[in-house]
Amino acid sequence: QVQLVESGGGLVQAGGSLRLSCAASGRTLSRYLMGWFRRAPGKERDFVAAISRSGSNTYYKDSLKGRFTIFRDNAKNTVHLQLNSLKPEDTAAYYCAASVGGGANNYGLLEAYDYWGQGTQVTVSS
Repeated sequence: QVQLVESGGGLVQAGGSLRLSCAASGRTLSRYLMGWFRRAPGKERDFVAAISRSGSNTYYKDSLKGRFTIFRDNAKNTVHLQLNSLKPEDTAAYYCAASVGGGANNYGLLEAYDYWGQGTQVTVSS
């Protein structure tokens, strides 16, 4: 198994930026498709972004393209999510997840992911 710990969340004004980080231990992160999901108040957990094992492919929720960027550093066993031009509607708990068998066909599905971090809160004020 792999353990995932997110960090980098906080309170930011609209238009600001944050960088979320996910640190892994227990297993080499390069074997997993990695994803970020978020759960906004009163809503279900939803897909944000994912990145392939080598980092050569990235996937985004369509409405977030251009503002959010996912990247990974397999040498450091980390994955990151850069959040730019933040809006109040981005307020959510953000979760890092690892998928054993996931790929291009199912990167956005909750059920594709096997391991989850505890989440880090992002709050965007207006």
